[in-house]
Amino acid sequence: MKRALLPLLALAAATPALAADPVDYRNPASWLCRPGASDACSGDASVSRVAADATVTLDMLPAAKKPAIDCFYVYPTVSTDPTPNSDMIADPAEKNVAQAQAAPFRQACRVFAPLYRQVTLATLRDRLMGKPVTADPKLGYSDVAAAFADYMKHDNKGRGVILIGHSQGSGVLKALIQNDIEGKPVQKQIIAAYLAGHNVLVPEGKDVGGDLKSTPLCRSATQTGCAVAWVSFRDTMKVPPTSLFGRPPAGSPAGMAVACTNPAALSGGRAPLRPLMVNTTGIVDNGAPPPKWAKGRNIYTPFVAVPGLMSGECMARDNANVLSIAVNADAQDPRTDTINGDVVINGQVVEAWGLHLIDMQAVMEDLVQLARTQGAAWQKRKG
Repeated sequence: MKRALLPLLALAAATPALAADPVDYRNPASWLCRPGASDACSGDASVSRVAADATVTLDMLPAAKKPAIDCFYVYPTVSTDPTPNSDMIADPAEKNVAQAQAAPFRQACRVFAPLYRQVTLATLRDRLMGKPVTADPKLGYSDVAAAFADYMKHDNKGRGVILIGHSQGSGVLKALIQNDIEGKPVQKQIIAAYLAGHNVLVPEGKDVGGDLKSTPLCRSATQTGCAVAWVSFRDTMKVPPTSLFGRPPAGSPAGMAVACTNPAALSGGRAPLRPLMVNTTGIVDNGAPPPKWAKGRNIYTPFVAVPGLMSGECMARDNANVLSIAVNADAQDPRTDTINGDVVINGQVVEAWGLHLIDMQAVMEDLVQLARTQGAAWQKRKG
């Protein structure tokens, strides 16, 4: 198997605790991204916007001047370290995913992203092959909890904050909300939580309860103190019975469903999506190159926007709740009719993973705009 066995839901199985020293988050080297640093979140985030007629315009995605809110980002399973848990040295994959998933939010907020000793791709690969694993998922959580506590003590200064995660990162943030935020004074400072690519359980037909006891799902762009959660699948593919996404895990309480909130249409229904696609092989390398975005056009920017090409709707499909994504292709125009984002192993698409690789990229500009709007609403309520 290639190293692209990709972002993980979150390893929930009980595993032996590893003896490890606590991380010093006063040390700037313990952070992947911090305001004012030269890092993955402050570098080139330019976008080529490719219209249906193949006209290309350039957008540099400049950082907001003196943003009033913060974003706290926890990255997915990307570490290429050979050990069960990663070390605290950022490898290229961790930097690349921060550029892809966190850097665009600098348009709305100051971005904080801690390094953490996550469960690695090597462990995920072993687990999927049925091998015994010794990784400690609690270690990553304890790191992120310590980083968040350090941020709140030294950097927050009463500001509102949006929690942003993907896959394993979303699982860690869900645990942070459960254990360190809900029912505590800090909860009033949480503008929203964007929990992409992870099963967040709610009672069927309801927006609150289940995994998060007092944090409802967001149903409008001006609602705050709420969560947005989704897992993505192409509308042309089934959600296989073996998929880890969209259905409550075995052993879940009866009456639970996986939450789905479309960042482009929080109240429901189908809507155009505003993706920022990564102009590389992906947030991890699975050997699947990006498409040719338009005939006769060479694109060199880190991001590509394809307005009008994709739309999505939260739907119940194959007994699963998913963000069903359609590609509105036109074979007569020069723009691409395909998108990347599938998990590919040995040249074969693994349908059970859906579009997990682009859970965030498919709706990135929707998320950034939502962060702006929710941030402004929180500021207004704060007075």
